[in-house]
Amino acid sequence: MKAKTLETLFHETLKDIYYAERKVLRALPKMARGAQSAELKSAFEQHKDETQGHVERLQQVFDLIGKPARGKTCPAIDGILEEGEEALEDFADSPALDASLVAAAQAVEHYEIARYGTLCRWAKTLGLTEAAKLLDATLQEEGATDKALTKIAEGSVNKAALMAA
Repeated sequence: MKAKTLETLFHETLKDIYYAERKVLRALPKMARGAQSAELKSAFEQHKDETQGHVERLQQVFDLIGKPARGKTCPAIDGILEEGEEALEDFADSPALDASLVAAAQAVEHYEIARYGTLCRWAKTLGLTEAAKLLDATLQEEGATDKALTKIAEGSVNKAALMAA
């Protein structure tokens, strides 16, 4: 049996986040359609475009390590996205819908931030300088998305949910 190394762990985690990003890419249009706030709808649409770029960067990282770009099932992201689906159903036509969508989206962002931060550090440790740069670029975008979602929540969405109560 071949020894499990940091390279193995890096590759396995890369497959995990690749699967996750592709699942998120399919979920974002549904979240955008469900959002009541024009600002939140726009944020989801913008993040869909960014997420396509994240998938492309990941494909570049796979190329850099000489591996095919393949995902592996990620139960964590599946569960987080399932919660987002439940939010759409449970809060449909509710003033709290957008607040629940922001919460679901931020759970996704926090998962991605954790994965990209780890992958970036491992890439640096493995001497994969170009891969680290690509992963860090995505990490920065994920952090900016999380901050934008917080701004939307604090600026209007949470208050709208409260006012209607």
